[in-house]
Amino acid sequence: MNISYNSDKYQYTMGKSFFEDGMKDKKAVFNMFYRVAPEMNNWAVVSGIREVVEMINGIGSETPDFFESFMPGREYEAFRKYISGIHFTGNVYAMDEGEIAFPSQPVITVEAPLIEAQILETPLLAIMNHQMAVATKASRVTRSTTKPVSEFGSRRAHGPWASIYGGKAAVIGGCVNTSNIYTGYEFGVPSSGTMAHSFITAYGCSIKGELNAFRSYIRTHSGENLILLIDTYDSLHCGIKNAMRAFSEAGIDDNYKYGYGIRLDSGDLAYLSRRCRDILDRNGFTKCKIIATNALDEYLITALERQHALIDAYGVGDAIATSKQNPCFGNVYKLVQIDEKPLLKRTEDKTKLVNPGFQITYRIISEGKFDADVTCLRGDKLSRAIEKGETITLRKEIDETQSKTYPEGTYDWKILQHKVIDNGKSVYKDKPLMEKRAYYLNNLASFNETEIRITNPHFYKTDISDDLYDLKNSLIRNLIREIKEMNF
Repeated sequence: MNISYNSDKYQYTMGKSFFEDGMKDKKAVFNMFYRVAPEMNNWAVVSGIREVVEMINGIGSETPDFFESFMPGREYEAFRKYISGIHFTGNVYAMDEGEIAFPSQPVITVEAPLIEAQILETPLLAIMNHQMAVATKASRVTRSTTKPVSEFGSRRAHGPWASIYGGKAAVIGGCVNTSNIYTGYEFGVPSSGTMAHSFITAYGCSIKGELNAFRSYIRTHSGENLILLIDTYDSLHCGIKNAMRAFSEAGIDDNYKYGYGIRLDSGDLAYLSRRCRDILDRNGFTKCKIIATNALDEYLITALERQHALIDAYGVGDAIATSKQNPCFGNVYKLVQIDEKPLLKRTEDKTKLVNPGFQITYRIISEGKFDADVTCLRGDKLSRAIEKGETITLRKEIDETQSKTYPEGTYDWKILQHKVIDNGKSVYKDKPLMEKRAYYLNNLASFNETEIRITNPHFYKTDISDDLYDLKNSLIRNLIREIKEMNF
C-alpha cells in the first residue's frame, strides 16, 4: 500500500479545478498546526516528520489506471495524465521530532505549486495526528512518575501501522522502550516483554503448574532479564512464593547481573506492591524489581505514587497506544499564502482564525531556560531583530498589557522549523530514535517546572510579531468591509 495516496477524494477534485483554471503553477504556502492541546495540556510533542518526508517522496509513483479508479471518464483524462506524472518539487519546513510545539505554531510548512501542496493534506495529517496524539499522551504518562515506563499497547492500537509507529511516538514521548518487535527492528530500539497468563496456564491450571512455568521460563531465558508474572492465581498466597522458589532453585539472587523481578497485573497495586516488597526483602530478594501493569494511565500512576506504592517500573498499554482520553489530535492544514499574497480563514468561530502568511517561530532562551516563543512573518521586523540579537519586546496578542522586553545581549534564540525538503529533494537528516527521545527530554528540562506539570500547568508565553498581528487584522477588516458592502 502506498500511503502517499492515502487521501480524501476532494484533494483531487479541487486539484482538477485548479488544473483547468490554470492555477497549477501558483506557489502556495500551507501550514500544519493545532489549535488546542489535548486534555487541558499547554503543549504537544512532535512526532511523525520522518514518515511525512517518506510519504512526500512517494508522490508520483502511481499510474493513470490508479487515478482512473476514482476519477473515471474522458472529462478527467487530461488531469489524470498530469497528476500521475507529477513529483513534489517544493520546500518543506518542519519542527524536529521530539520538539515541544504550542498551539497555532506551524509544525510543518509546505511551500510548493498549489496542486502539489494540496494533495499532501490528508496523508500528512493522518501521520501527524496519530503520532502527535501518542507522543503527547506518552509525555503525560511518563511525567507522572520518575520511574521507567514501557509502552505495551500494540494489541489495542488501531491497526498494525498504528501499533508500529505508535511505539515509535511513545518512545519519543519519554517511554524507555516498547513491546512491539517491529518498532524495535525498524528504529533500532529495544523491545521488552516476558510472559502472559497463557504461559502460566499452559503448564496446567494448578499451583504446581505455575511453579513449573516459572522454572521453565528461567531455564530457557538464562542470561536475560527475568520478570515473572505472579497474579495468575493469587499474587500473595502462591504467585510470589512460587517466584521466589523458582529464583532460588535457579540460583537467581541479588547478584544476578541481568536483573530480575515480578510483575503485578491486577488487584490493588499499591497494597500488593508494598506487601510484595516486604516479602521479597525478608527473603533476601532486595534487588528484585516490582513491575506494574493493568490499564494504567497518568492519573492512576499519580495516585499510586501518592499512595507510596513500591513499584519500580510501569507498563502502559491502551492509554498511550490509543491516546485513550483524547484519541483524536487536532492538527489542521491551512492555506496561508498564494503567490506572495497572504490568506486566512476567519469564519464565525473565533477559535478557527488562521494566522496568514509565510511564518517562522523563534524560541527565546533566557538564563538557560526557554522563556517565550514568537511566530513571525519570515524576514519581518521582529524576525530580523531577533536574528541580530537586538532589544525586542513581546506582547501577548489578546492582552497588550502583558509584555516583556529582552535587552540586547540578554537572550539566545533558536528557530523551530527547519528545511527537510529542498526543491523536491529530501535534506532531512534522520537520527536514532533514542536521540529523538533525549532531545525531547532536554527540551522538557528547559521549561519551568510549573509549565510541565500535568494538572493546571502554568501557560508558557507564546506570541506573534507585530507585523503578523497587523497583517491578520488588516485582512479581517477588509473581509468585514466587503461583507458589509454586499448588496444581495
